[in-house]
Amino acid sequence: MRSHRWFTPWLLAGPALVWVLVFSLWPFVNTVILSFTDARPLRPVEPVGFAQYERLLGDEQFGYALITCLVFVAVCVPLLTILPLLLALLVEKQIPGIAFFRTTFYFPVVASAVVVALIWSWIFDSRGVLNQVLEWMGLVDKPIAFLVDRWWLLACAILLTVWKGLGFYMVVYLAALGNVGKELHEAAMMDGAGPFRRFRNVTIPGVRGAMVLVSALIAVSAMRVFTELDILSNGTGGPGGYDMSIVMLIRQVGSGLSGNLGYAAAISVVLFLLTLIPLAAIAFMNREKKTKVPA
Repeated sequence: MRSHRWFTPWLLAGPALVWVLVFSLWPFVNTVILSFTDARPLRPVEPVGFAQYERLLGDEQFGYALITCLVFVAVCVPLLTILPLLLALLVEKQIPGIAFFRTTFYFPVVASAVVVALIWSWIFDSRGVLNQVLEWMGLVDKPIAFLVDRWWLLACAILLTVWKGLGFYMVVYLAALGNVGKELHEAAMMDGAGPFRRFRNVTIPGVRGAMVLVSALIAVSAMRVFTELDILSNGTGGPGGYDMSIVMLIRQVGSGLSGNLGYAAAISVVLFLLTLIPLAAIAFMNREKKTKVPA
């Protein structure tokens, strides 16, 4: 049997490795370098040390963007951690026609985020469908400024994010529920446990790992929210830019011939560090579990 050459594995992994180096690692390193400069289009790069990060501390617009993303995290994490689990328990039942409902719940995931956001913008517009229905029912005297008011706009964007993410995380929970033994539920039923107690004492412990993973994924996605707020606010970030996300701020600061690429890079680095927090929390929890396992 002829042995393979030492470079054979590298030939197979080479294209993927080059792709990662060129399109992932180098842009990341270049962004970190630019964050310590005053880089601008058509101008020589000048090192400024930590000046861009010091500017962040006094930037009111960055503060608003950070608040927007933190509100997204605070609301989306519990909603998209619990609701998909309840939905998965519902569609897990083997009843006639359940495949249709599974497809229906998953459809928003495969739909284009831009198209969905445009539809929601049409629904929540001051002359949109929702306001017309509310006026026709006599519930309001004048249109509600869903897409103009700061908090209404944020609520609409969060609702869109939750609605679009339900199907994806439902599939994650369906896979996790498959690993929960039915004998545990049967034993709990024999002990007189009702549906709520079985859900609390059997289902949740069985899918706890999936819940932690889902929470981290939602937190990272919420910190990087862009499409929902950009489309619903027509790219302005709402009145006064109060609803602008961090990603939207990066685009605003770094775009155009007058864009400050160095400052945009500094914001990008801070955003990257913020997204590491939930991932570090998962690593810490997994490490803590391993230390508790008896030898």
